[in-house]
Amino acid sequence: MSKLNQLPPDDLPPTQVTKEDGMLHLELEQSIGRCFYYSCDRITQALLNNCQWYLTDKNAKILLVIDCPDIVSYWHIVSNIPQLGNRLERFTTNAKIRVYPPFGKGGPLEISVNEISAYRDWL
Repeated sequence: MSKLNQLPPDDLPPTQVTKEDGMLHLELEQSIGRCFYYSCDRITQALLNNCQWYLTDKNAKILLVIDCPDIVSYWHIVSNIPQLGNRLERFTTNAKIRVYPPFGKGGPLEISVNEISAYRDWL
């Protein structure tokens, strides 16, 4: 039996998502992104500044998406995944990192935060 069925009507999620709900969700994602960025060291911040990145929250899972402009930035970011994962882990262990290489250089690398220890051994 679902826990939602046991809640009083006032505590249930809305049946329809309003424009205001969407705006609040966007503000939450931006706030989490700022907190994540400021929790990173200066080197990681510099790497992120060289790329386009954002955090999104879908189905109670945080996804860090990084789009790298060139192959050098891509390799720097990929090499820094353990550090990125460490910072994300402070928010949730249910997070993922997706890194896109430059256009035409292959598909994205996606790794769950709880898989990073195995990735660290691979590096």
